[in-house]
Amino acid sequence: MNEFELIARLTKSLTTNENVVAGAGDDCAVLDFGLPEKLFLFKTDAVVEGVHFTRETPPEKIGHKALARCLSDIAAMAGTPNAALVTIALPVNFDPEFVAKIYDGLNFLAEKSGVAIVGGETTANPERILISISLLGTVARGKQVLRSGAKVGDAIFVTGELGGSLAEKHLEFEPRLAEARWLVENFQVHAMIDLSDGVAGDLPHILRASGVGAELLKSAIPISRAAKSRPKQVASAKPPFAAALTDGEDFELLFMIAGKDAVKLLDAWKKKFPRLKLSCIGKIVAGGGILVRDKNGSHKLNANGYVHFA
Repeated sequence: MNEFELIARLTKSLTTNENVVAGAGDDCAVLDFGLPEKLFLFKTDAVVEGVHFTRETPPEKIGHKALARCLSDIAAMAGTPNAALVTIALPVNFDPEFVAKIYDGLNFLAEKSGVAIVGGETTANPERILISISLLGTVARGKQVLRSGAKVGDAIFVTGELGGSLAEKHLEFEPRLAEARWLVENFQVHAMIDLSDGVAGDLPHILRASGVGAELLKSAIPISRAAKSRPKQVASAKPPFAAALTDGEDFELLFMIAGKDAVKLLDAWKKKFPRLKLSCIGKIVAGGGILVRDKNGSHKLNANGYVHFA
């Protein structure tokens, strides 16, 4: 049983109440506590030594990544982060100075993002470090972006470049908070997700939630320099295109808007965010699954993003 099969089993009968606008199945839970202008966003995420970082990773970067992953999910809902709780589990022989530096990295990003660290928990964990963040944010009522709104004919966009994240990007990425809020203030964004498991892993979440399919244009995929420069002699190295779609941990935004607004968005984006690439990589189509169009026509994408337990 892989990660998503397990999630489906565990979430099929979760308890809910009248405050839940959107529960399990999106980037964040959306909660309504009666404020006239705002909804609340609630998110938790964890990083584990040996999975998301190594013992050799600079501790400040571990702290950065732990919080940034949650911030990226708030961005995917077009929200503003506010307050976080931090749970850290440590082996018995932990180094206090190393742990303090983890918090330095976490606090630096928190201050930069306007997030208050308001408490948490410390506990023992055999052999390895685990950090879990619970993050609370807000979004203007009616402006939250879910995974379920993609429509046939929509243009598919992605920020930044994809693939090769293990060459440091996964430890240093900047959550696209400002970019997401600008998008929803200026365009009707139908669906959005952050790319933690790669386009091949995350785009299907939107397609299933929206009941649609997608066609990607191979030549339009923005492949990072790190993905292009992998040593070809390494047996495990992926071709650059495959790496861009499946590596994961890019933490860029993948979103859909009406096709008629695509050119307008590209022009406005270049003026607002001249240092961050924005690419139209395909379109939403009827049916299901993902097709890739290249010089030989369209064919089914036979690739998966990162999946725990697979």
